[in-house]
Amino acid sequence: MVARALAQRRKAPAVSPAREKVRQHVPAAALELPELDRLIHERIRLGIVSALAGNASLSFNDLKRILKTTDGNLSVHARKLEEAEYISCLKYFEARVPRTEYRLTPAGRRALTQYLNQMEEWIRLTRDQ
Repeated sequence: MVARALAQRRKAPAVSPAREKVRQHVPAAALELPELDRLIHERIRLGIVSALAGNASLSFNDLKRILKTTDGNLSVHARKLEEAEYISCLKYFEARVPRTEYRLTPAGRRALTQYLNQMEEWIRLTRDQ
């Protein structure tokens, strides 16, 4: 009896008729949505590139205040965007106080434009359904 119970647990769970019905009725357009840039799609990173798109440059503290996030969180996300060359970072001292300034690069502007176009396509397809 124990062997039978273990054997049943090892079997792949059956798809319920209701679940199969839902799977069959997924519109084809929903399966053809454009792929989003996962690097920009994250909330803090999207906030960084969006804020920089509207400003020539922003300081670390400006971004932290705008995005309402912590130093560590902003640092991690800014570093990822910097590694992808979507933003540039300039570090300098002003009266012995370290300053960090960020700018959106041309590659970052192109990536943001492409991301926004993809999101507009998602919205259009969603409204059309």
